[in-house]
Amino acid sequence: MSVDIGKCESFLLYNRVIVPDPDCASAIYWSSFYGSFLGIDKPRSRSDKAPLELSLLEALYLLEKKGLNVYYRGDNGLTPLTADQLYRIGIERVNRFRELYAVYKDLRERGFVVRRGLKFGCDFLIYRHGPGIDHAPFGVQVFTSKESVDPIEVVRMGRLLHSVRKKLIIAIVDEALKINYMVLNWWKP
Repeated sequence: MSVDIGKCESFLLYNRVIVPDPDCASAIYWSSFYGSFLGIDKPRSRSDKAPLELSLLEALYLLEKKGLNVYYRGDNGLTPLTADQLYRIGIERVNRFRELYAVYKDLRERGFVVRRGLKFGCDFLIYRHGPGIDHAPFGVQVFTSKESVDPIEVVRMGRLLHSVRKKLIIAIVDEALKINYMVLNWWKP
């Protein structure tokens, strides 16, 4: 059964977006590994059925690119959100949302599968094909160009990622949302 993502409904719940319909959830997840199924730790098959939780980054990207319908329950009932409205909500509710979204969108546009990197000490993990298909070769940490960073933090991230055979990419985003990437490797003299 083919599902048009542009006909799927999702609902904003503070800093997450929930897709309650299991068929829509499955279509969105398997289209390029967006979000996480609720109650399913590691999806193995397209027959897995459950609601889907999207980050605001993922929901905004899907709203812009595939027409996902995102609704907000306000005083006047359900209200559809535009991409601009969801972007503003993201800025209000998520620290560094502008920079994180710029990097997320750039990496998705380059054809990578971008997933949360929290358990590996970074903002994102990048896959060439997707979780369960290949391992993420990179972890990405986003910084603003005006941000001061303790070198020990970079070493911590690098060591953790290196221990699981991933390279650290530092994404530096300037005021105009231009991104500079640096790949760090361990060097043994």
